[in-house]
Amino acid sequence: MITEEITNQTPEVKSEPFNWENSGKGWNDYSKEEREKLEKMYDQTLSSVVEHDIVQGSVVSISPKDVLINIGFKSDGLVPLTEFRHMPDLKVGDKVEVYVETQEDKNGQLILSHKKARALKSWDRVNAALEGDEVITGYVKCRTKGGLIVDVFGIEAFLPGSQIDVKPIRDYDQFVDKTMEFKVVKINNEFKNVVVSHKVLIEEELEAQKAEIMKKLEKGQVLEGTVKNITSYGVFMDLGGVDGLLHITDISWGRINHPEEVLKLDEKVNVVILDFDDEKKRIALGLKQLTPHPWSQLDENLKVGDKVKGKVVVIADYGAFVEIAAGVEGLVHVSEMSWSQHLRSPHEFLKVGDEIEAVILTLDREERKMSLGLKQLKPDPWIDVATKYPVGSKHEATVKNFQNFGVFVELEEGIDGLVHISDLSWSKKIKHPSEFCKVGDKMEVVVLEVDPENRRLSLGHKQLEENPWDVFETIFTMDSVHEGTILKVGEKGSTVAMPYGVEAFCPSKHMIKENGKALHADEKADFKVIEFSKDQRKIVVSHSRIHEEVSAASRVAEGKEREKEREEGVKAVKKVKESVEKTTLGDLTALSNLKSEMEAAEKKTKKSDTDTVKTPENNGNSEDSAS
Repeated sequence: MITEEITNQTPEVKSEPFNWENSGKGWNDYSKEEREKLEKMYDQTLSSVVEHDIVQGSVVSISPKDVLINIGFKSDGLVPLTEFRHMPDLKVGDKVEVYVETQEDKNGQLILSHKKARALKSWDRVNAALEGDEVITGYVKCRTKGGLIVDVFGIEAFLPGSQIDVKPIRDYDQFVDKTMEFKVVKINNEFKNVVVSHKVLIEEELEAQKAEIMKKLEKGQVLEGTVKNITSYGVFMDLGGVDGLLHITDISWGRINHPEEVLKLDEKVNVVILDFDDEKKRIALGLKQLTPHPWSQLDENLKVGDKVKGKVVVIADYGAFVEIAAGVEGLVHVSEMSWSQHLRSPHEFLKVGDEIEAVILTLDREERKMSLGLKQLKPDPWIDVATKYPVGSKHEATVKNFQNFGVFVELEEGIDGLVHISDLSWSKKIKHPSEFCKVGDKMEVVVLEVDPENRRLSLGHKQLEENPWDVFETIFTMDSVHEGTILKVGEKGSTVAMPYGVEAFCPSKHMIKENGKALHADEKADFKVIEFSKDQRKIVVSHSRIHEEVSAASRVAEGKEREKEREEGVKAVKKVKESVEKTTLGDLTALSNLKSEMEAAEKKTKKSDTDTVKTPENNGNSEDSAS
């Protein structure tokens, strides 16, 4: 209530527009013409500023945090110093572009931004730099995966690690917070991506240096180079602004597996120029050429037949290379590793790194070739082979290799022979030697034939035992029956395991059982011998023949029994008839008895004939039934 009363008692005050002419500040001391003149002069000292425009300003002062910029407006604007990181040499008086964010904020301050001004014009400038192949300056902000982030015209551009320098860079952090020169190499306007390169600037400078260096190069010239990069095939050398390749074959006269065995990164060595290409800027270098060739220093007294020592450095399919001195190698052919006529793999005799002794077989100093032999260190075992391994002698051998026709076995180092597949077993039929033995097995053999001139031995294994077919001939006689087991079923018949380890053949039509079904694998049954060949070592058997012959014999026995009964009936009837003829008409009782006996005999005979006709076994014996 008190508040309402006070409010109601407050007098109403009317507001009127402020009159500058009656302000009491002396403004009314000027005439109208003078005021217009002064206003015009003042307007000329001010620039017309439009918000969100880019204008050029002048640096008035620089503090640790801000830069004061004058754009000709009634007041100056402040811009954070961090927006000028790309301009480390910024000083008072420099002209810079700024973006007018607002003419007056709530504090009456002009708000400017150098960063936004750069960003708005950056894409035009970046594209122009790419088209004009312009060298630009950028500030490296930070490290990222695979490279660096660079501030270019206010845009964050990517500097790949491979584009920093011509040589590999291991530490990217050393470039952070530095201002560097770049070239724009790629722009993706769709994704707003910019890729820059510092390497291209270095390469352009190096290309000029290379062209100058290439003019001075000569074949045979010796230069000092620095190992720049090492690969499996060679070393790249820095020759003071131009690179050359030192191939692995030109590093050492001896064999090396990798250049790292001889050279290291950043190592300085003298190399000789072997060849170069001005157009392709390729230079071939050599290191081993600075030393004499080892063949020229080889002992002059060394000759064919001498023994030398060396190390196996390479093994090929045809032999092994042995280094007897650095850069001097000889070939040991596989045929010179053993007196054996059956060639094997060099890996069975040697391995890389072995220290061996060999005999020089050939020596050509001009062609720089040498052949060596290992077997020559031992006497030739074939010289007295006929004495050591006479025909009929028995020996233990080692299985070395298989062929379709037989097995190669070794009796001793350098002496091997062949056991033909037909000489492996008397009883088993072998399709391939691998069914009988395996490589490395020990096998007892007997010498069948010796041929020293051709270095051949014919051996046998089955001959160690007597020919069992001489005994089989007395056991597996024709029509004899034996129990056997089906081993394997084929299209034409089956293989049957018979007693004493012998195998027989049963044709398909002879495998039918009495119930009409065929025998199957692993089934046991009786078999009858239907064919025997000692020369061919062949036995043919039949299972069906057994039950077929039993059925036939049964039918014959039944037929004979019926024939016997029929003959007895005929004799009874004949006897009755003879008795009737002798009987008188008066002996009625006797006649009546004879008649009854005769009728009974006739019925018995008829019944026997009828049964004979109906029996299935005698369906085809119509002539016997009729008789």
